[in-house]
Amino acid sequence: MASTNAAFASGRRQDTDLRRRNVPEITTNDGDVYDVDAAEAKKAFKPKSSLIDDLEPILAPIIFTAISFFTRMYRIGISNIVTWDEAHFGKFGSHYLKREFYFDVHPPLGKMLVGLSGYLAGYNGSFEFKSGEEYPPDVNYTFMRIFNAFFGAVCVPLAYYTARQLNFRRPTVWLITLMVLFENSYAAISRFILLDSMLLCFTFTTTLCWARFHRLRNESFSFECVKLVGLFCTALVGLYTAEDLWNKFGDLKMSKVKLAHHVFVRVVCLIIVPILVYMFSFYLHFVILENSGPGDAQMSSLFQANLRGTEVGKDSPLELALGSRVTLKNMGYGGGLLHSHIQTFPEGSNQQQVTCYHHKDANNDWFIYPNRDQPEFNPEDPLKFVGDGDVIRLIHAQTGRNLHSHLVAAPVTKADNEVSCYGNTTIGDDKDHWTVEVFSDAASWDKSKIRTLTTAFRLRHTTLGCYLRAGNVNLPQWGFKQIETTCVKENKPRDVYTHWNVESHVNERLPPGDPGSYKSPFLKDFIHLNVAMMTSNNALVPDPDKQDDLASKFWQWPILNVGLRMCSWDDHIVKYFLLGNPLVYWGSTASLAGFGLIVVWYLIRWQRGYNDLSTREIDHIHYSGLYPVIGWVLHYFPFVIMARVTYVHHYYPALYFAILSAGFCTDWLTQKLNPALQWGLYGVLYGAVISLFVIFRDIVFGMEGPNQQWAHLNWLSTWRIAN
Repeated sequence: MASTNAAFASGRRQDTDLRRRNVPEITTNDGDVYDVDAAEAKKAFKPKSSLIDDLEPILAPIIFTAISFFTRMYRIGISNIVTWDEAHFGKFGSHYLKREFYFDVHPPLGKMLVGLSGYLAGYNGSFEFKSGEEYPPDVNYTFMRIFNAFFGAVCVPLAYYTARQLNFRRPTVWLITLMVLFENSYAAISRFILLDSMLLCFTFTTTLCWARFHRLRNESFSFECVKLVGLFCTALVGLYTAEDLWNKFGDLKMSKVKLAHHVFVRVVCLIIVPILVYMFSFYLHFVILENSGPGDAQMSSLFQANLRGTEVGKDSPLELALGSRVTLKNMGYGGGLLHSHIQTFPEGSNQQQVTCYHHKDANNDWFIYPNRDQPEFNPEDPLKFVGDGDVIRLIHAQTGRNLHSHLVAAPVTKADNEVSCYGNTTIGDDKDHWTVEVFSDAASWDKSKIRTLTTAFRLRHTTLGCYLRAGNVNLPQWGFKQIETTCVKENKPRDVYTHWNVESHVNERLPPGDPGSYKSPFLKDFIHLNVAMMTSNNALVPDPDKQDDLASKFWQWPILNVGLRMCSWDDHIVKYFLLGNPLVYWGSTASLAGFGLIVVWYLIRWQRGYNDLSTREIDHIHYSGLYPVIGWVLHYFPFVIMARVTYVHHYYPALYFAILSAGFCTDWLTQKLNPALQWGLYGVLYGAVISLFVIFRDIVFGMEGPNQQWAHLNWLSTWRIAN
């Protein structure tokens, strides 16, 4: 093997032994930045552009965008029923208009935009958005759908400019744009009041910012670069940034001050700014949703007490006494209310279940009673307040049983003791005793009494020494997937999942207080809600006892094995079917393997001493080929390992990176063909993509009448377009 070939192929210049990333860089006429040596510099510069070259970046995206608006909005209001997840996201928009606090597993920005669309449409938030129900005349659902479709439409010019920034040739830029434009699933899902079009728009924008940043990497502190770099931050951008900084760290010509500037700008723009933007969306969420609503129980008691119209803390006595009827809120992030019901554990003690539950009902109520070493509770006796160090019993109000623990393993967290309900007010033992340990109080330094809402306390089992805990572990279906409540043996005072507070308090012998006058800190509410979102999302696992005809598996998506019916399939319903363009799906999936083969081919030839690739070509493979594949992996494989139920639309962000990969492979494999043959091949691809969209257009624009009319579209039996 020739040493010169090996040195050049490995990324080093033999004459100076400099790293490949540190060789001189030049900027071409169209803005490309390349690492080149002197021999390549002249080749990289291109002749002055023609009039067509000047007009194409303006006219082409205008034409593509106009067609995009047509495909996303044509006949958009023909179906006047609540379609698929419009039942969820339309309802969330209603909560914003009524300013009612709700809970969902998704961050609030997209749903706030849905609320904004309703506001602009003149909607008052009164419609319930029940699935399959007709929209009333006063709900301008067409405008709300158009608002969402706008985000789907602008994905097309974003894809066009991203392909240009990745330095693809013009035919490839058009191919990538057409694959996004005429992707049936993208067009269909953009036509409804959903979050997916917004998610895709933000994903496309993030990718464009990354691609543009890479093109401007040699002008890192120019105005144009700085105003783009902080828009969004993704794992893909994070990986690129880490590599970019590593390369700069290896540039011995770069001063330490300039390197520090690079690090500082990236920390601020790619970490701090996105976090602040994300947090600000939650700040607006809390500010707008000032009224009590269906999601209150997911938040801390103090947060709920400050909502308008809430019952939490309303007229509740301030200080806790024996005989009080209370609900106990776990103060861990995502915590619920201490709960029991008549169902028993199917194993272990077989006693009555104790859980944590996020919804308010009578099974969350408990009476505070004295321990068995004290006289029986008599409501006529003088009031005795409960404070730090007191030993009490908790009696479940609905069943009359005692909160109890024993040396039986918890059903899921086997290292902890089971917590159950046992006996009654007269039957029981010392395993019904709990010692109160006050941890803190938001309103007072005095720990002698427990105060409603403000006092954080722990309940230590007096006999076993373990602590009552609810740690966001969900029980199986026999426990209604409620949160497991255990008695943990480790004494960790700062474990917030062992902290409890009194949320509601009833005692006719005590005067009403005003515990809701204390505010809950924003940062605490922000963390609390995000943990609750993640916990609830992880709990969305398939139910083995219930068939979900809409759910699908991750392996089915890249091969277009399955679609999704978005509504009823009755003859009188306008029907929509989520299914991708076959060429886009199968071609993009094949390109992922194709890219791997390209890389393996050149690695083998490099190892054999062949000098096939220039530095410019290596960089093109690296950034325009490898990074889209990495983007696909980052957006696809989380669904491979997660246990939650999944649907076909979960693949749509990953599909975009597969499309970019398809563009790279096509661009690379056709670059040495003569122009006529190139355009002929691309023309065939253009025609095939457009033709397949047209063939499957009815699943996008709406199928009217009996579904048997579209039996010819059932290319695979699993598609279920007609049966």
